[in-house]
Amino acid sequence: MMSSTKCWTMGQIIIMLCKWAVRTRMNIHVHAALLIVLSWSRPSAGCPSTCTCNSTNSNCTSLDVLISVNSILNQLPSNLTSLTLSANNITMMEPGSFSNLSSLLQLDLSRNHLLTFHPSTFSQLSSLELLDLSSNFLINLPADLFSDLVSLQELVLRDNRLKVLSPKQFQSLTELQHLDLSFNSLATLPPGLLDGPQALAWLSLAGNKLWTLQRSVLEPLTALQHLQLEGNHWNCSCSILPFRHWLEWMLYRGGHVDSIQCSLPPVLQGRDLRRVPMEMFRHCSQPPFSDNRHHSNCFRTAEGFLVSTDPAADCFRQRHRPISVRRAPITVVVAGVVCGIVCVMMVVAATYGCIYAMLVAHQQQELLDKSLQLQQQPLMEEREAEPGEEETAPEEAREKAPECKEWIAFPPEVCV
Repeated sequence: MMSSTKCWTMGQIIIMLCKWAVRTRMNIHVHAALLIVLSWSRPSAGCPSTCTCNSTNSNCTSLDVLISVNSILNQLPSNLTSLTLSANNITMMEPGSFSNLSSLLQLDLSRNHLLTFHPSTFSQLSSLELLDLSSNFLINLPADLFSDLVSLQELVLRDNRLKVLSPKQFQSLTELQHLDLSFNSLATLPPGLLDGPQALAWLSLAGNKLWTLQRSVLEPLTALQHLQLEGNHWNCSCSILPFRHWLEWMLYRGGHVDSIQCSLPPVLQGRDLRRVPMEMFRHCSQPPFSDNRHHSNCFRTAEGFLVSTDPAADCFRQRHRPISVRRAPITVVVAGVVCGIVCVMMVVAATYGCIYAMLVAHQQQELLDKSLQLQQQPLMEEREAEPGEEETAPEEAREKAPECKEWIAFPPEVCV
């Protein structure tokens, strides 16, 4: 309504100028006057007529296909903080499209037909905090597409066709807290992909084609609290054990993980990986098979786990056997300590026995020496008989004489 009134007023001004020039017959260039008037009628930077604006927010959703996106961006004020361009059938964005919107905090490009981006598309948006690229046809992204988005906190790449991500894709997003990669075609995550956004608290990988995840990819996410993994084709074989250990650590520190349903092997199909007992993975520590003709698809990883590229391989059908306790490192250490203590006690007991035997032998030797000394002493001189005794008892002395002859063979206590 305002634009139509403005045009009608300008038309009146042009007509009045023309009539005035004719009536006054002045030497005036009418074309020059028309150019001046048309310059007044140029639209200034503000809200385009096809958008809905409110203060520093602009909503340009579901525009006409024939309308140029760049023409709309050129009309927006430089202090704009929120821009919505969703559902506009946009197929590409030219480099530097947002160069005049350096104050932008939120940008919504969802529900378009975008296939890819130029590396410098978002080069001027260093203050951007939210970027929504969901529901497009993105197949791949330049490795440095988000290199200038140092303030980005939420990135939504949901519902695209992404198959591969560069290891440096999110390296500069140190402030990122929310990352949505759900419903794409990702079969794996490269090592180092999440080394940059270590402050990430929410991550969604649901609805992809993941069959396993390397523990090293997720270990940098020490602040992660919510992880969505449902809708993938998880292969719950020996190769997934390190990832399961990391999940247990995350749950232990208060994190939340949704359902992780196993697709392989068939014996675990449909079961939640978190609730599969560890006894089901006992076979992973068994030695490799000697018959390569029947088990050529089974091999052992660097971590010592048995992995197979064929889900139907025999290594998945092996009988679950308990691990020998002798192979446990803790058992070996305890056994070594116990053996050391026993050896020390045996040495102490042997030393004590030797010392005791020496003391007893020394005591016996002293007793023997004393007895020999007593045996070698001269016989006690017989007491001289009194005169009365020799006469009165000559026969008694003769009877005792034989006993005294044998006195030398007995100790002094025996022969009196």
